[in-house]
Amino acid sequence: MTDETMRFEAYVFDAYGTLFDVHSAVYRHAGAIGPQHQAFSDLWRVKQLEYTWVRSLAGRYRDFDVLTEAALDFCFTRFPSVDRGLKGALLEAYRRLDCFPEVPAVLAALKQTGARVAILSNGTPAMLTEAISAAGIGPLIDSVFSVDALHVYKTAPAAYAMATEALELAPAAIAFQSSNRWDIAGAKAFGFTCHWINRSGAPDEYPDLAPDAVYTTLEGLTA
Repeated sequence: MTDETMRFEAYVFDAYGTLFDVHSAVYRHAGAIGPQHQAFSDLWRVKQLEYTWVRSLAGRYRDFDVLTEAALDFCFTRFPSVDRGLKGALLEAYRRLDCFPEVPAVLAALKQTGARVAILSNGTPAMLTEAISAAGIGPLIDSVFSVDALHVYKTAPAAYAMATEALELAPAAIAFQSSNRWDIAGAKAFGFTCHWINRSGAPDEYPDLAPDAVYTTLEGLTA
């Protein structure tokens, strides 16, 4: 483990896309969805996030579970050949997403340093509880923070302040990890040290809000 990754008092992780594979819900039903399954999954994610930003800016909050379902409904409209009868199965699969393979070992290694490990997510408390339980990583998580308590989504500064206030730590004492570049930008603007988990090799954005390090998986934190 590098000197940089040993100096933090807490590691705060985004959940969806960072710890949990948001595409695993559709992958489980790829055969039933058909050849458009990847495009279907990509659109589901894009609309889900779009709805959070629009709702936050408009001051018309609806929780992440509701918006996830609304985004799925849009996908069925956009891809009329996909059987709408899959809706229940897809929503159930989303509540029990696969975690990425390295997650348990990385979280365990970080806890061994004496640092606290937390999740800060747009997901509702119920969604996060179910996802954590399904992945079997509950014992590795010290705290779970949901923006549902604020009725505003990331990248609002108040969302990131949940972690500093609850953990009673300055932003500089916290390492924030996310696979979402927009999330890294928001967390960097707030004052966290940010590690972008660029799993897909996406091009960089927001050069004025650059991550402190970029890794292809969470294993970069413990290398």
